[in-house]
Amino acid sequence: MKQFSTLTSHAVLLPVNDIDTDQIIPARFLKVTDKAGLGASLFADWRYQPDGSPNPDFVLNKPESQSAQILVTGHNFGCGSSREHAPWALMGFGFQAIISTKFADIFRNNALKNGLLPVTLEPAAYETLIAVLKQDPQTKLTIDLAKQIVSLPDGRSLSFPIDAFSKTCLLNGMDELEYLLSLETQITAYEQKLALSG
Repeated sequence: MKQFSTLTSHAVLLPVNDIDTDQIIPARFLKVTDKAGLGASLFADWRYQPDGSPNPDFVLNKPESQSAQILVTGHNFGCGSSREHAPWALMGFGFQAIISTKFADIFRNNALKNGLLPVTLEPAAYETLIAVLKQDPQTKLTIDLAKQIVSLPDGRSLSFPIDAFSKTCLLNGMDELEYLLSLETQITAYEQKLALSG
């Protein structure tokens, strides 16, 4: 898994509440087990017109959205079914962090396990961020995972919570299995001690 420490990028603003996983990646694209190419299907029903051409009104198709690595969404992002393809598609498009006021639990866990950082802001902090992005959509944000803050260009910082285990895994670029393997020496020592005492 890719290491996450700090990220500086402009953001895509999609302030829609209750975006579910079927909107993030429609069910017809779930037949694959390979992550490659799923970014092209991200928000497919919003992003493309019935003839398959890009919808010029959808934010991801606008030139200013290209190369953005942060998505700012509405409340309760990732609700619905538990498909892991949702974070795969978001990362396939190029996003490394999603900012909202609330994430569905299963989506948040799937995101963290795949190296996608879900940043949960308090409503007041979220409204501050929205106001900044509406004033200048090209505003660059910096997310510092170690400090657990989102920094704005004017010096303001918005704090966010994250559990210690997920934070450790992201900072070190490790998934759950890799974290366990990193403790092999301690596990072996414990097992040897246990065997001797038994």
